[in-house]
Amino acid sequence: MKLPSRSSAVVFSLLLLLGGALISTRLLDSNVRRRKKFKLSLKITLPDDIPKKHLEIPLNCTALNHTGTCPVDYPTGGATEEPGQPSTCPEYFRWIHEDLRPWAHTGITREAVETAKRTANFRLVIVNGKAYVERYQRAFQTRDVFTLWGILQLLRRFPGQVPDLELMFDCVDWPVVAKSGGYGENGDNATVAPPPLFRYCGDDRTLDIVFPDWSFWGWPEINIKPWEGLQKELKEGNKRKRWMEREAYAYWKGNPAVAETRMDLMKCNVSEEHDWNARVFAQDWVKESQQGYKQSDLANQCLHRYKIYIEGSAWSVSQKYIMACDSVTLIVKPHYYDFFTRSLVPVHHYWPIQEHDKCKSIKFAVDWGNSHKQKAQEIGMAASSFIQDELKMDFVYDYMLHLLTQYSKLLTFKPVVPKRAVELCSESMACNAAGLEKKFMMESLVKGPSERAPCTIPTPYDPPSLSAVLRRNSNSIKQVELWEKRYWDNQNKQQQQA
Repeated sequence: MKLPSRSSAVVFSLLLLLGGALISTRLLDSNVRRRKKFKLSLKITLPDDIPKKHLEIPLNCTALNHTGTCPVDYPTGGATEEPGQPSTCPEYFRWIHEDLRPWAHTGITREAVETAKRTANFRLVIVNGKAYVERYQRAFQTRDVFTLWGILQLLRRFPGQVPDLELMFDCVDWPVVAKSGGYGENGDNATVAPPPLFRYCGDDRTLDIVFPDWSFWGWPEINIKPWEGLQKELKEGNKRKRWMEREAYAYWKGNPAVAETRMDLMKCNVSEEHDWNARVFAQDWVKESQQGYKQSDLANQCLHRYKIYIEGSAWSVSQKYIMACDSVTLIVKPHYYDFFTRSLVPVHHYWPIQEHDKCKSIKFAVDWGNSHKQKAQEIGMAASSFIQDELKMDFVYDYMLHLLTQYSKLLTFKPVVPKRAVELCSESMACNAAGLEKKFMMESLVKGPSERAPCTIPTPYDPPSLSAVLRRNSNSIKQVELWEKRYWDNQNKQQQQA
């Protein structure tokens, strides 16, 4: 009679133990979850999550005023802290190899550099991370000033990474080192390596080494701001009016007096006899400066579906501003290139316009775009994406660094500071500057060493690859010319039938 009672007690005890274990497990699991949450919350306050303070190098104008010399405490090295591998440079960096190819086998001798002095505005020497300049002749406006300023910012951005070098720089528009001569326009000795001469543009007949132009750091004479800030303004200005809401014409505004081809473009304006779908305007910079540059704000000029780029006396700095608008860029056949334009693809980044029949070519381009709105918008967006993504100041500085590094490797002599050269630093240029010159220098001042590594330069083109690129571009232009011819043939037939 007692056995059943004992069994019940045992069963009851087991049930109590199981219940207690279950409750304990839940309590324990709950505590673990609370601890995990607590640990997660602690991670937010860990020192590793606090942003590192960037090294900044303020201008030391006080020291300059006291000693009359550049500061001696610039950092000589800057460790990059950004994690991960460096990005690959944009495609146009490959042209660095092509621009330096004439010296690939001979190297660059001191005699070759001295030969380039004939037309140079200044000699730049960099030794132990410091810049020295020997001036020969004044440049137009402040081209040389802001070119040198840009190089000084490169030294601040990549301290200890710019190698020793010596070069000649010509700030005039037109390239002069002829392929056929080896000594420039009047040369007659093609067996000697040509003089290495830096400038802002080149063409297919010359060997000048192209370098980013002064306007990336500002153009005070016509109130064009430094590129880093202006690029952001253009991006915002681009959003103010959707492509479909813009004027369905091709727009251009500039100085027509500098080139016959621009004077010819003015004939394409709307008149009583013709409407070539173009709205072109002459820019009076004297009047504009008197009125405070109210009508030349580049960020407020993204109002047309199409914008025209046409060269001036040579290449024009305006191309990057024109292409940043989401508008279809109509490029009148160019004869010159700068450091980034050789990677632009016809009918992808821009629409080619014939040089000798501009008006009819522009009218066809606008009519085609208004009939193929989706494709036209894609061309405009490809151009503005290229300008915003591949022409950032990060890449401009990377291009300068890679070009100067590759150039220095070709030197067969040790750079030395000439007796008449003076040391340049940001203080010696900015502290005593005034007006827009000082304003633009302060806006474009590199605050300190870069915390990202320079992008990795792509390999050189091999001959078949380069030929394929050139052939692709040529075929795209020929295709547009064929479409244009058919268009005007149909227009003529319709007129005859009428």
